[in-house]
Amino acid sequence: MTPVCTLMVRTPADLIAVTPFLLGFHPADSLVVIGLAGRSIDFIGRHDLPPPGDHSIESAAPLIARQGVREVALIGYGAPGPARSAIDDFDAALGRVGVRVREALRVTGGRWFNVHCDDRDCCALDGHPVPSPHNPIAAAAVFQGHVALPNRQALVKQVAPVEGEERRQMAAATAALNLRLGEGVSRTLVGRAGRAAVRQAERKHAAGQSLTYDETALLGALLVGRTTFDYALHRISGEPWRVQQWTEVTRRVEAPFVPGPAALLGYAAWRAGLGPLARVAVDRALRQDPYHRFAGILDGLLAAGVGPGAVESFVPPVGGERRAS
Repeated sequence: MTPVCTLMVRTPADLIAVTPFLLGFHPADSLVVIGLAGRSIDFIGRHDLPPPGDHSIESAAPLIARQGVREVALIGYGAPGPARSAIDDFDAALGRVGVRVREALRVTGGRWFNVHCDDRDCCALDGHPVPSPHNPIAAAAVFQGHVALPNRQALVKQVAPVEGEERRQMAAATAALNLRLGEGVSRTLVGRAGRAAVRQAERKHAAGQSLTYDETALLGALLVGRTTFDYALHRISGEPWRVQQWTEVTRRVEAPFVPGPAALLGYAAWRAGLGPLARVAVDRALRQDPYHRFAGILDGLLAAGVGPGAVESFVPPVGGERRAS
């Protein structure tokens, strides 16, 4: 994901220090890919460390090359064997598409290691301490508005289902809606209702208000259809309240209705440069519906660290219907 600020990276320690702030959380058991433009960070992407024999993340290498990136840094977080294996495999995949790995680092147990350095005068066998959060470049990231949550689970909670009384209210609103819709509604009326529901949600959130539970249930149900999903998708632009709008709907709706608003949240966050939030939103959409077409497209873009600025005149090509299996 393309960072929304410019940070000057001078040393491998700088990369280690700033990575959690660009991801939005402190990674574990991960391979992080950082696109470099001179001393500046161009984009950042993260993958779970694959199990032995799994080379699926290597498919992201051609996507990275298509962005015009010529140099990257790789940071493997986790046990020495799996982290080093992921680094070596991805390094080889990038080499095949003409992308140079400038830095290959491993972070294990609070220490970092340069896996390609054989000079023991600068690369001790026991590595180097991970830089303090007060490192100057980390401080610069904080100053520019970045936050590093303790772990990915803390980020996932930002899109998790609401609980308690809110959940009971949404369940009741959804049940009442199902009774009303059980009588049948024409496609024309559904299309009109969908457009009206999207515009109503936009008006309220632009004014700093929330939807009622009934309004949320209706919008979630209408987003199952491609017409309403596409209408909402093409209206998303850079206003910050759009992220809040789709976060609220994603967290409130009952499980069967999650994929639509979660995919829209992923797109809104991606457009806003909030890559980590986009990632967990898309993951939630695909957990509920692995065949959601637009969530699948965003999944590929995020896996390669592609930001909206790298996709010229990006127009969402398809709606939310299921992909062919």
